[in-house]
Amino acid sequence: MMSKKDYYEILEVGKTASADELKKAYRRLAMQYHPDRNAGNAEAETRFKEINEAYEVLKDEQKRAAYDRYGHAAFEQGGGANPFDFNFGGAGGFADIFSEVFSEFMGGGSQRNYNPSGAVNGEDLRYDLTITLEEAYSGLEKNIVFNTTKSCDKCNGHGTKDGKEAPVCPTCRGKGRVHQQHGFMIMETTCPDCRGSGRKVKDVCPECRGTGYIADKKELKIKIPCGVDDGTRIRIAGEGAAGIRGGRNGDLYVFVNVKGHKLYERQGSDLYARIPVSMACAALGGCVEIPSVDGRKLELKIPAGTQNGHRLKIKNEGMPRLRSEQKGDLWVEVKVETPVNLSARQKELLEEFRAISGEDNCQPEEKSFFEKIKDLFTAA
Repeated sequence: MMSKKDYYEILEVGKTASADELKKAYRRLAMQYHPDRNAGNAEAETRFKEINEAYEVLKDEQKRAAYDRYGHAAFEQGGGANPFDFNFGGAGGFADIFSEVFSEFMGGGSQRNYNPSGAVNGEDLRYDLTITLEEAYSGLEKNIVFNTTKSCDKCNGHGTKDGKEAPVCPTCRGKGRVHQQHGFMIMETTCPDCRGSGRKVKDVCPECRGTGYIADKKELKIKIPCGVDDGTRIRIAGEGAAGIRGGRNGDLYVFVNVKGHKLYERQGSDLYARIPVSMACAALGGCVEIPSVDGRKLELKIPAGTQNGHRLKIKNEGMPRLRSEQKGDLWVEVKVETPVNLSARQKELLEEFRAISGEDNCQPEEKSFFEKIKDLFTAA
C-alpha cells in the first residue's frame, strides 16, 4: 500500500504557511485541476481530490495540529474515523469546501453560520401613525392595535403535532442551505425539504399547520416624544412578529405622519405663519393676538411702517427640539390688507391723506422703485 502524500506538499506550501496562504494555494490548484477543466483526465481528478482532502485538514486549526503531530495516522483507524467523503454531486464534502473559498473570492462570504436548533427570528413590522401638529408639539401616549403573530401554544412553536422539537433535516444536515453544482459554478440555495429551517417536520401541528406561529392581534401603548417630525421612525424592540423555535421576536417600527395645520407650516423646529394686518395697523404700528400651537395667546407687536411680506420673529415659540429642552422660533409674515367697500367718509380721508403726502414720508418702496426706473423715462 502506497503511503499518502504530505498535505503541505500537495498544496505546495511550507509547514509555516498562514491561513491566507493556504487558501490562495488551494484556490489556485483547485481551479487548475477541477474536473470541468480536465474532462476525462483520471489523474487530474485524483489530484483534485487530494487537494481538497489536504485543504479540509489544514484549514481547520485542530485538525492541522493533530496532523502536524501524528501525520495521517491522526485520521486513520485508532485515531478516529476518516472524516472525508468527497461527493461531487450533493451537499457537503467538497462542495462545502469549494463553495466556502470561492464565494469569498466572488465577494459573497461563507453562509455556514447556521443555527443548529432551527431557530428563526421573527419579522419586523410597520405601523403608520397619523397625529396632529398639536400632538407633535406636546407629545402623547397612544394605544395602537396591529396585526402580528405569536408562537403557537399547541406545539410550543415547533410546528410538530406532538409539540416536540422536529429532527434535523437530513437533506441539509440542519443548515437550511444546500449546494448545487452547475458545471464550474456552485450555487447555494434554500433547502427545498425544510424551507431553510434546518428541521424536518413530518407530522405538522393542526393549529399552525407546521409554521410554529399563529395570527394574533395586539394592543400596545406607545409613547410619542414631543417635537417628533413628519416621517420620524420609532423602533420598539421585540414587539414585532414572533420568533420560531426559540428565535427572537422582530421589532415594531412606528412611522409618524404629522398632519398639516390650518395656520402653521413647519420647517424643522421653526414654525411659519402668515397673518393679515390692516393698512392702518401696518402704518401706525400696533399689536395683534395669534394663538400658539398649544392654545396660548401670543401678542405680536407690529412696528410702525411695517411693509407687506415683512417677517417678524417670536423667539422660542416654535416646535420643541427632539430630545432637547430648547424650542425653535415662530416666524410671522405680515400680509397688509388694502381696505375695500369704503364709506364716503373713509374715501374722503384717504383722498386728503394722498393730497398731503410728500415724497419723503410716504411709500418708501414706491419711491425706490421710481428712482430705479427714472433713467428709462429720460432715455426715451
